[in-house]
Amino acid sequence: MSVLLEFSMFPTDRGESVSTEVSQIIRMIRESGISYRLTAMGTIIETGDIREALDLVEQAYRVLDAQGCKRIYSSLKFDIRIGKENRLEQKIRSVREKIGEVQQ
Repeated sequence: MSVLLEFSMFPTDRGESVSTEVSQIIRMIRESGISYRLTAMGTIIETGDIREALDLVEQAYRVLDAQGCKRIYSSLKFDIRIGKENRLEQKIRSVREKIGEVQQ
């Protein structure tokens, strides 16, 4: 099973720029060993099951909570597929095979 989760999470009580707080979430994801891709609008992770993905979301919340954030916004989008894995790479490879190089 492959669970792709695209999510964004950030405090809404810290002003216009929240890269300091968000970067701590990315550090936690990086240190977890879970495959991920950072994008300008969120982060995509791939896990073997939905529980692992949801646990990571909870850990992300705890990172912001530990920084004293009092209001946090989050958006989650899942793509769950049985019988496949490494889709974080494979989905992009599939598009490249059809049209050539793409920006990431």
